[in-house]
Amino acid sequence: MISGTRRRALITGANRGIGRELALGLAEQGWAVGLLARNREALERVATECRERGAVASVATADVVDGAAVDSAVASIVGELGGVDLLVNNAGVIEPVDARFTDLDVEETWRVVEVNVRGPMLVTHAVVSTMLEAGGGRVVNLNSGAGHKAMTSYTGYAVSKGALARFTTQLDAQYRDRGVYAFDVAPGHVKTDMTTPMPMHAGRTAWTPPEAVVELVAAIGEGRLDELAGRYFRAGTDTVDSLLAQRETILAANARVLSLAPIDSDDPVA
Repeated sequence: MISGTRRRALITGANRGIGRELALGLAEQGWAVGLLARNREALERVATECRERGAVASVATADVVDGAAVDSAVASIVGELGGVDLLVNNAGVIEPVDARFTDLDVEETWRVVEVNVRGPMLVTHAVVSTMLEAGGGRVVNLNSGAGHKAMTSYTGYAVSKGALARFTTQLDAQYRDRGVYAFDVAPGHVKTDMTTPMPMHAGRTAWTPPEAVVELVAAIGEGRLDELAGRYFRAGTDTVDSLLAQRETILAANARVLSLAPIDSDDPVA
């Protein structure tokens, strides 16, 4: 068990892609990391890479939609690290093909929603309980522009990211005053096994560097962006410095928050 530290992160989907990059990046910065995914062999490889960087790494396996498995995995990581100060809900999936809603089996679409929404809810439920007992913590939900922009395909993915954004605002409304801060971070266009086959990225040469995602997530974990909790950041365009420089404007406009724009001041939805 680690004691005397407040730099302990739990990352879901840490076996590959952005999750792996976050694990290695946080390890480089001295964070202890808890790695959660279904593939233990792949997780152990990432854990070894983290330890080679001088970090403590704990591994636990679970399918994020299995509540009992999630509770067990979180308890294992919390026990080994002594707590979790930063949760990164990174695990996610997308439809297997670029197709309109009715051209896919609705069960495939629903599976995407289940993994991308039920998963973060189950993991967050388990982790936030321990954060509250410890006096606070931070939650990062890996989101996407698909959550607020209509798409001609990938319905389940878009629906799930919109729901995830609302989950972030719910966490902020319910737990900020108890020291738990929640954020949406869109990683931009990071080159991964999931993004490269997507037709929308065909021929893309400009990719978001993983380091940009690590920078934002690490700053959140350190509490540097707490005043902007409940909001959406986009790696590759937003930086810690740019967000802090625009802080007053963001707060005054209540910007980067999922909401419904009213017609005028008399609109009942306002």
